[in-house]
Amino acid sequence: MDSSAASSWASMYLRAVTCVALDRYMSTSSEPRATTRLDEIADGYLDASVALSPIEATALGIPGQDHLLDDFSPDGYAAASDLRRSTLSALRTASAQDDVDAVTLAALQERLELAEEIHDAGYDLADLNVIASPLQMMRDTFDLMPTDSDEDWETIAHRLRAVPEALDGWFASLHHAASQGIVAAQRQIERCSEQCAEHGGRDGYFLSLAERAAVESGGDASAVQDEVREAAALAARAYADAGARLRDELLPRAPEHDGVGRERYALHSREFLGARVDLEETYRWGQDELARITDEMSRLAERIAPGAGVKGAMAALDADDAYALHGTDALRAWMQASADAAVSALADTHFDIPDPVRRIECMIAPTSSGGIYYTGPSEDFSRPGRMWWAVPKGVERFGTWRELTTVYHEGVPGHHLQIGQTMYRSGLLNRWRRMGSWTSGHAEGWALYAERLMDELGFHTDDATRLGMLDGQSLRAARVIVDIGVHCGFEAPAEVGGGAWTYDKAWAFLSAHADMAEGFLRFELDRYLGWPGQAPSYSIGERLWLSLREETRRREGAAFDLKAFHRRALDIGGVGLDVLRDAILAP
Repeated sequence: MDSSAASSWASMYLRAVTCVALDRYMSTSSEPRATTRLDEIADGYLDASVALSPIEATALGIPGQDHLLDDFSPDGYAAASDLRRSTLSALRTASAQDDVDAVTLAALQERLELAEEIHDAGYDLADLNVIASPLQMMRDTFDLMPTDSDEDWETIAHRLRAVPEALDGWFASLHHAASQGIVAAQRQIERCSEQCAEHGGRDGYFLSLAERAAVESGGDASAVQDEVREAAALAARAYADAGARLRDELLPRAPEHDGVGRERYALHSREFLGARVDLEETYRWGQDELARITDEMSRLAERIAPGAGVKGAMAALDADDAYALHGTDALRAWMQASADAAVSALADTHFDIPDPVRRIECMIAPTSSGGIYYTGPSEDFSRPGRMWWAVPKGVERFGTWRELTTVYHEGVPGHHLQIGQTMYRSGLLNRWRRMGSWTSGHAEGWALYAERLMDELGFHTDDATRLGMLDGQSLRAARVIVDIGVHCGFEAPAEVGGGAWTYDKAWAFLSAHADMAEGFLRFELDRYLGWPGQAPSYSIGERLWLSLREETRRREGAAFDLKAFHRRALDIGGVGLDVLRDAILAP
């Protein structure tokens, strides 16, 4: 990875003042750190940004806006830009009082300046993809809302009624961006239109949510049920209409080509990494890394099923009842038991795990996308961190050999430890650092590093679960190549014929290096094509975490302590990778 220093004055300032031992910066003293002017600016920004984004408030567990949705219109994006600019102006009048402040200054300025670059280019108003655009944000927020009382369901009904206006605002932004020549690719619009039809259908998400109200609401249920049904019907109809509008209004203006080009890609790469990388070098590294993983998988497969090859070994494991779970109840129970066992094994040995973070809740998601994901705890930990599995309809058999590494990724020592520990450090970090500072390369890089670490620590004593870990690593390396190659227009690997990347070449490449059902893998490819720069952040982030660990080990020599390194590094919080590197390796 190209780890050159960021050019902003905040990053340079960080290098100048972060000269003391990392142990002092990462003090675990129970005595809270005094609030500084930079803390006030950062926390003020968090409060104001949450006020502009009820969806973010719900995600962070901040009450008061669960009945509302974001303003996705051009006015809403302009308000967010105004907030960023005023905050940047305030940062220029403040000075760091200690090492924690120095990181806050560098991290906040890097995030805000980059967001302004994206806004000035008009890319935020054109936000449309199959996984993480306003279309999905509006739907996903309902998964995090409580459903324990009639009042909870009334809040859900109020938010459901806000869906049509929020979608209209989003379309206003899409049309504004289109007038500037910025439109998502045809493939993304077609797939999002299909999602709209699914969610808005008779058996779709919103009407199914109304049926849940009939089962879960208490008290005078009939009135609540009627209210939720009426509101859900409005939301469902709005989504169905949105699908038609995407086809009729946006699709004719959309480019056929999936790639966004090297210049735009570099901007999105920085967005997800918080770092500048040499894209050509990273593309070559991805190919080398994939080759290494493929060789390792071949050797392991030979031990599992001699002569069958990797695909044959995986098929044998899938058919082995010793690794099979039947039904979602069994899946959830296994997830919970595996996550709890990891916490018990790692706490006070390899990691310092605060008591509130030792609780993780494993859930079956109410959707059926096939995704597995993590949502963080509320600030007071009354809502625990949760691992979710969105099981596809009709799937009843699950293979533990493949998914044990996923538990480590999403749980401990992965996202749950990373995010939970940061949330817990209220005496050290301001609220923005604990709740609002998040970068994909940092978070996903850590989670992928956590998977590898569990192998290093000896938790994969079974060749089968280790092959499952390597299978995930193979997918992450393969998508570095596909994502960078397609969007930057680099030459495709020889195994798919070289030359220019096409959808068919990308599909053939992924199919060769990822053992997934076709529907899942098609969605994965659509995700990469519509969300440039995000998918590689896993492997690239892991690469930096590993390099930081080894550089720290080299500097400290015999005094190096892995447990202490993890504690100190995680206590910095979810900053960009360049800021993280500066903070850890400052002279």
